[in-house]
Amino acid sequence: MMTLPNKITVARIVLAPLFFVSYFLPLWTGRFNGVSAYLILIIFAGIEISDFLDGYLARKHDLVTDLGKVMDPFADVLSRITYFLCFAFTGLMPLWVFLIIIYRELAITFLRMMMMSRGIVVAASLWGKLKAITYAVSGILGVLVVGFDRLGILSDYLDILKITLLIVFYFSAAAAVGSFLAYLKASKRINN
Repeated sequence: MMTLPNKITVARIVLAPLFFVSYFLPLWTGRFNGVSAYLILIIFAGIEISDFLDGYLARKHDLVTDLGKVMDPFADVLSRITYFLCFAFTGLMPLWVFLIIIYRELAITFLRMMMMSRGIVVAASLWGKLKAITYAVSGILGVLVVGFDRLGILSDYLDILKITLLIVFYFSAAAAVGSFLAYLKASKRINN
């Protein structure tokens, strides 16, 4: 059943490729830096707000569905991988960080499907929450760095923002590994 939270989740899935196109618009055309900056800021905000909103509405109005339980994490991974891919392709995110994040997401998806096939749900760990926070902060900082650069504003602070972003990317990679190991440990404990 397509509840309102599920429709919001679908909107987030649609926003991910729109972010990609908006991000690369100036690279493909040689123009539209300002338009691209505003679009990626708006789309990114839409993705993050919808991520909060669909879960909030589903829980508050008792609209949690099996479809939503599958679609929501898929939409999260799709959107975050999309903007991390953009950052990695343009040199903001080190490729090794991107690779760790991709490996983590694919492995967790595989493990989650195995556990769900047995009717088991593994609760989020402290590492999983830390991973979500570092992903969100790195996404925000990445979009701000790209947006400010394309708009030509706050250029005096751009280098500081880039260094901060790099540090957050390192923390994201560490949190991705930590959350994967915590998930693996929890799933082994449940299976025994």
